[in-house]
Amino acid sequence: MATYLVVGSGISGVYLSRMLLSTGNEVLLYDGNEKLIPENIKEKVMKDFEGGASYEAALKVYVGALTQEILDATDICVISPGVPVKAPFLDAVREKNIPVTGEVELSYSFAKGKLAAITGTNGKTTTTALTGEILSAFYPETYTLGNIGLPYASAAAKMTENAATVIEISSFMMETAKEFHPNVSAILNITPDHLDRHGSMECYIAMKERIAMNQTMDDTCVLNYEDPILREFGVKLKLEKKCKVVFFSSKTELENGYFVKDEVFYKAKNGEAERLMHADDMNLLGVHNYENVCAAIAVTSAMGVPMDVIIKVVKSFKAVEHRIEFVREIGGVKYYNDSKGTNPDAAIQAVKAMKGPTVLIGGGYDKHSEYDEWIKAFGGKVKKLVLIGQTKEKIAETCEKLGFKDYEFAESFKEAFDKCVAAAGPGDNVLLSPACASWGMFDNYEQRGRIFKEMVNEL
Repeated sequence: MATYLVVGSGISGVYLSRMLLSTGNEVLLYDGNEKLIPENIKEKVMKDFEGGASYEAALKVYVGALTQEILDATDICVISPGVPVKAPFLDAVREKNIPVTGEVELSYSFAKGKLAAITGTNGKTTTTALTGEILSAFYPETYTLGNIGLPYASAAAKMTENAATVIEISSFMMETAKEFHPNVSAILNITPDHLDRHGSMECYIAMKERIAMNQTMDDTCVLNYEDPILREFGVKLKLEKKCKVVFFSSKTELENGYFVKDEVFYKAKNGEAERLMHADDMNLLGVHNYENVCAAIAVTSAMGVPMDVIIKVVKSFKAVEHRIEFVREIGGVKYYNDSKGTNPDAAIQAVKAMKGPTVLIGGGYDKHSEYDEWIKAFGGKVKKLVLIGQTKEKIAETCEKLGFKDYEFAESFKEAFDKCVAAAGPGDNVLLSPACASWGMFDNYEQRGRIFKEMVNEL
């Protein structure tokens, strides 16, 4: 038994606390927000927690300053993904020589069975959701966890050796990874994101690539051949014989791997290509989703799922909420919710997926992104851009620089929506794909997307 200092009282902190309590440990659940009420946090942990009453004495909750008393009682500190490893308060933890670990790393030490881990700047959630559905069609005990919904800690201690788990991994989660070792890893793409936290593109890339750091030749790493960073990483893995490498591509006919040509999906081995299905057989839109599907096929095949099971699930799979999600058609105008388009690259894919003239809502929290490539991708398709949030002036400057004049500002999300409705006519699309995070105006991108859908459905 050990005493864990769990930092962060959000969903990760709650499930970490439950996992640790249920495995016989003591928990000091800490949150630096002094406005929170410890009794409310404790109630949140205990609510719907099976056997929770028997563990209540082993849970203590603290808010505000991290005191010497708390540190003296701590054996191990575990931080939620939202807590940076360089957070100033952690200096006091390290000065006491208390080990610091993270939610995913600690959960991995409790988990059992097969594990697939998926990361990338964009497409993670769709690929993870599809991978989870494929696994569940073949393995009776399947878990789909991580950034997609419930934390790894919510199920890790319950798993048996027969479990098949897929987890959506963020760069934040890999900051504390040491022993984390998936049987199959996948990196979908790497484009600039979260530079406000990681400090440099080099550091961000390094965090993504850590997903494969403990893999061996018994394991598989699935990579996007069209991403030059990942192509180079795959060559490096092959040369060092770190693990098996499987590439996928939306543009190139591969000698080995999975690729799409003329909207037909193929599996290639030693130059021989086997036809799997046509893109018209799926419900997903856009070339980026061809890549997501290829990745999911590669991951689940490496996890031992037969190809006929994989293809059957792919054909029936529908778009994940907030990912180029068709909401409704009203008066000949189609409304799409891509609130998960929280960076320029993701928003580019949404614009490319639109068929016909598009009125676009953009802007939000500034993650230090550049918007040139996003504006260039409009290519005559975007007839009006309505800008909101912290980044609206920065994006407008980019529009002016590139000669795109069809933009205007809105002071609120509702005003932006109303402007889009007024500008759209029959045959047009109204697309929410902001190229920015939601913070400042919304709690998260899910709330932003739900409000958008509510406004559409009230028309």
